[in-house]
Amino acid sequence: MLDKVKDLRGFKLRALDGWIGSVSEFYFDDQFWTIRYLVVDTGSWLEERAILISPYAVTSVNRNEKTVSVNLTRRRIESGPTLESHNPVSRRFEESCFSHYGWPSYRDGPFAWGSFLLADQALKHRHHSHKNESGEDPALQSTRDVMGHHIQAKDGEIGHVEDFVFEDRSWTIRYIIVAMRNWWPGSQVLISPLWIGNIDWMGAKVNVDLSRDAIRTSPVYAEDALVVRDYETRLHDHYDREGYWNDEMAGAGQIE
Repeated sequence: MLDKVKDLRGFKLRALDGWIGSVSEFYFDDQFWTIRYLVVDTGSWLEERAILISPYAVTSVNRNEKTVSVNLTRRRIESGPTLESHNPVSRRFEESCFSHYGWPSYRDGPFAWGSFLLADQALKHRHHSHKNESGEDPALQSTRDVMGHHIQAKDGEIGHVEDFVFEDRSWTIRYIIVAMRNWWPGSQVLISPLWIGNIDWMGAKVNVDLSRDAIRTSPVYAEDALVVRDYETRLHDHYDREGYWNDEMAGAGQIE
């Protein structure tokens, strides 16, 4: 199922033995476009610090009850590594999380979730390793920080990042929701990360390999609507792009 990042904000986190905070945002990598951590706001007992939970620990997401359940106890979470507010996620911090919780490292191997085929590999053919063009490990980006970044088409600016749509089996971000209210009031469209040329993180700009007119005339995304396969097919047909679901590796695995 495809969900919006904003829709899961505020969902309560259910540990094996009780409640422990709520989901405040997410961190994703800028290479595979996969969510790596849920950021948990624990409230007053852990002021100015946050807990990061890997999708590896998530056992279910209940949209009716607005809860996320994990296979961890409160004590395990409370004794785990915590991140100071607004600090970047360092490699050392991640290693401490892997060690404390026993999570495998997604960085080890060529696939989106490491050495094993655990997740949808639709981006595999574009990204062959965990090194970016500069030869460095990919950075983790905050979904909250990226919202608002400008969308730069081949022939000019058109809208900004409003939200993200991700698949809850593999936690892969499938689309960016682009708001175009300054150009066409009320209009929103979806753009796949596969159609992004590059991103200027410092300049807060997402460069896409599409024209303004192509984006403007693409199938409109209705706010609060579910992203269904019929809409996805029309969207990909509009851009003459192959659907990620047709990839030979797509759907071959998921986080278990």
